[in-house]
Amino acid sequence: MMTKKHIVFLLFILTSAFFMTGCWDVTEPQRMYYVNAVGVDYEDNQYKVYLQIINFADVAKSDQPSGNVAPAEVGFAEGKTVEEAIYKLYRSSDQEIFWGHMRYLLFTERAMENERSIPVIDTFIRFRETRYHIWVYSTTDPIKDVMLITPILRNSLTSSKLSNPVNTTQQESFIEPQNLRNLIIGLNEPSHEVSIPYVSIMKDWETMDEEVEETTFSGVGILSKDGFKGFIKNSAAKGNQWMHNETSRGEVTFKLEGGERDYLTADLDKLDVKVKPVIKNNQVTFDITIHLRATLNGFKGKINSDEVRANIIKEVKKQILTTYEEGLKLDVDIYRFSEYLYRSNVKTWKRLEKDGKIPLTKDSIGDITIQVTKINPGRKTYEETIEE
Repeated sequence: MMTKKHIVFLLFILTSAFFMTGCWDVTEPQRMYYVNAVGVDYEDNQYKVYLQIINFADVAKSDQPSGNVAPAEVGFAEGKTVEEAIYKLYRSSDQEIFWGHMRYLLFTERAMENERSIPVIDTFIRFRETRYHIWVYSTTDPIKDVMLITPILRNSLTSSKLSNPVNTTQQESFIEPQNLRNLIIGLNEPSHEVSIPYVSIMKDWETMDEEVEETTFSGVGILSKDGFKGFIKNSAAKGNQWMHNETSRGEVTFKLEGGERDYLTADLDKLDVKVKPVIKNNQVTFDITIHLRATLNGFKGKINSDEVRANIIKEVKKQILTTYEEGLKLDVDIYRFSEYLYRSNVKTWKRLEKDGKIPLTKDSIGDITIQVTKINPGRKTYEETIEE
């Protein structure tokens, strides 16, 4: 026999079940496909869109994908707009596609020319599921090949260098990562140009059976509000890392003077970079001051700290000037000097600027002062020392 207390409890259960039905229209996680990356090319007046879908188990269950299941598949469609191509991919998908985990956007050179990248960027900024912290890259290699590369040791695609570039830049900051948020800010500020990491395919690794393809950062592509300016590749781009405080660590290699003395590599970190516009006779130059710390992990015999310091300063200056001059060849303000002047003296900037950028020459860089605040010999094991 049911008591009044039992009836009240039963009504409570039924009422709770009624209100819980509000979740029934939510798609279960295992019934969705997850976008990790989007690649965009442009040819014959059509956007060519590549959609990288990662295995759900790769996201939710394990650090390494199952050997029996492909870690990713890449879908392809083309259309007069990016949205049209994406809707074509929706038609061939077996499940709902979720965009909230999208990690990077990859452009070809053709997709960045003539402002073609602007509507693509706008699409992902406006779409409610995507985030502003989507990494942006450029490449000249086939997009499909780049997006199908499996990370070293078949690690999860969500932890690849393209999905999470911050991991690799902690050890070597050759190229500064760029996300959608900072890209938009950069295009809206003088000099309205942004450096985007340039990605290429290399065969630097191998297993017992074969060489393994892997992606690498090989330089930068320069995107402006008016279109694509060009690439600065390989060693010509090394000066970039010494011109911003986000650099975690970099290296310079040089030969010590005298006889057949060995080459030496110095790890450089703790950067503090300051750029000061100097206005004189209606002209502006830019003085650069850099403080950094050096660590030497391998050397023979006794070496002199003054000699090491002089070589580090010489090599860093050389790299800064090399990258700057490569930028001038492309009509690019690679170090964003225009913005430094805009922030410090907007009246002079307004007088000199043209289309948001001040004219630059080889003589626009004034003094470069580099101070090596400390030279660390690393862990002392052998008798080799650095003489002060």
